[in-house]
Amino acid sequence: MPQQVTVTEHLLLHQKRIPGATGQFTRLFNEIVLSAKIINREVNKAGLVDVLGFTGKTNVQGEEVKKLDEYANRILIHRLARSGVLCAMASEENADIIEVPHGLPLGDYVCIFDPLDGSSNIDVNVNIGTIFSIFKRVSPEDSHLLSTDVLQAGLHQVAAGYVLYGTSTMLVFTTGDGVHGFTLDPGVGEFLLSHPNIRIPEQGRVYSVNEGYSSYWDEPTKEILEYFKSTDNNRRKPYSGRYIGSLVADFHRNLIYGGIFMYPADNRDPKKPEGKLRLTCEANPMAFIVEQAGGMAVDGRNRILELEVENLHQRTPLFIGSREDVLKVREIYREHDAKG
Repeated sequence: MPQQVTVTEHLLLHQKRIPGATGQFTRLFNEIVLSAKIINREVNKAGLVDVLGFTGKTNVQGEEVKKLDEYANRILIHRLARSGVLCAMASEENADIIEVPHGLPLGDYVCIFDPLDGSSNIDVNVNIGTIFSIFKRVSPEDSHLLSTDVLQAGLHQVAAGYVLYGTSTMLVFTTGDGVHGFTLDPGVGEFLLSHPNIRIPEQGRVYSVNEGYSSYWDEPTKEILEYFKSTDNNRRKPYSGRYIGSLVADFHRNLIYGGIFMYPADNRDPKKPEGKLRLTCEANPMAFIVEQAGGMAVDGRNRILELEVENLHQRTPLFIGSREDVLKVREIYREHDAKG
């Protein structure tokens, strides 16, 4: 029987290869793993306890907060604050940067997270997940924390990942040295290496987008959709349409099988001219993962990881997945730009 590698063992082996490693990162990651196990436990029994439905509150995005969303957010904030290695946190559910409570030890890392992506699917038992992004502080350790410590471009991430709560619970992450997947073994309570060195196919077979909003899209996006639906593409046959409505779930399927996920800008809501997805806690971590797996992520024209972050809850269009598919998206946008 092949030897099973736990996520902690994997991180410790990685740490040994880094000169001057202090163990802070491993400690932080272990808290993320523990948080995921606690959230997973509640997700698995969500229909049996009072964690389904809405809380009656709205988050900073103006969206109704699910009870399980709020629970996941509390767990992550509580556990990560006590890791002793963070100087700040940020969550999709909180309007401002979350400081480590007074009296707790501080460190050099910043963690940004979406506690429960796809939460609109909670009540119907569809896959949901936790997304996280980790940066190193850039200001001097003995100075006051600056907004620039949190609002860094995605290319400065030191790690990013997601936990997918589904038929099995998976942790997928990168530290800038490839992408690895770990599956939770409920018998031993450990995440075990199940998908080493994940590589996304160069060209996919699937497009993932909510076509119900197509009338709100710009002309390049409408042309992109027709490209994937027609026989006049590189595959000479239509791509299959697969859309779950949970970024983590759609992204994970495409990462393994190949394909492209699209959430374009639309004119449906004047308050959201750039679409729905958040740059800091959704687009950036997924872009880091997909690039490490050989794929691409753009906002249509520009590389996601190079976008300047102006505010914590900044939104962006997102086209992410297999390299050849995303290159076609960028090509169509640039052709339209050239026409004026």
